Amino acid sequence: MFDFTDHVVVITGASSGLGAQMARGFAEQHADLVLLARRLERLESLAKELEEKGVKVLPLKCDVTNTESVNECAKKTKEVFGKVDVLINCAGSAKNAGVLNMTDEEWDFTMDTDLKSVFLVTRAFGNIMKEGGHGGRIINIASMYGLVGNTAMDTVAYHSSKGGVVNFTRAVAAELAKYGITCNAICPGYFETELTHDTLVTPEFTAYMKATVPLGRYGKEGELNAGALFLASDEASYVTGVILPIDGGYTAV
Repeated sequence: MFDFTDHVVVITGASSGLGAQMARGFAEQHADLVLLARRLERLESLAKELEEKGVKVLPLKCDVTNTESVNECAKKTKEVFGKVDVLINCAGSAKNAGVLNMTDEEWDFTMDTDLKSVFLVTRAFGNIMKEGGHGGRIINIASMYGLVGNTAMDTVAYHSSKGGVVNFTRAVAAELAKYGITCNAICPGYFETELTHDTLVTPEFTAYMKATVPLGRYGKEGELNAGALFLASDEASYVTGVILPIDGGYTAV
């Protein structure tokens, strides 16, 4: 089970954090990879590392908020591999502020990066899946903050964008089922990455985490991979529209 030999897996936001972690996880299972992010040098370094595992890797510079950039990367992927089996929408960022003082620019930046990008990438690579006629797997990385609010920090646009990703996932699951394409979402909890490190390491936030996360700790590197590998697998062919929290129990209480 969960052997991805001869499968092509596309991952956005793959230059660091959860995207890079999942790229390593899929390479361990023999998947060929298309890595998308803005920092090409980081992608090329990761590609060299993964190619040592005997898989093919195509690193592509991509602005996931730009239609032309996304479509060009989809075109190159089709030229090189001829197909896409799995798409993982992992790219994201956010400007944190509350509803009473967030600027238009902060709101637009977050919505473009975390929600519009998922639409643009899914449209481009989903069409390759449809044209291939063999189905496919789409996995959107949302957040537990797309399911609930929080009292630790004000980040209304992030909550809103990730909530949008959650229901975008359900809509796409319903729309693309007739093509054998499944669409599911993972909602990570507190994982330490470049994006979250400065927040998570503070004594105040660590205390909040210990009080609100039943497992009492942050997620460790690689602990998201099992969920992604399952949802991306051939074996998960009857799983679609699922929203899977991997959050140490945060949304269970």
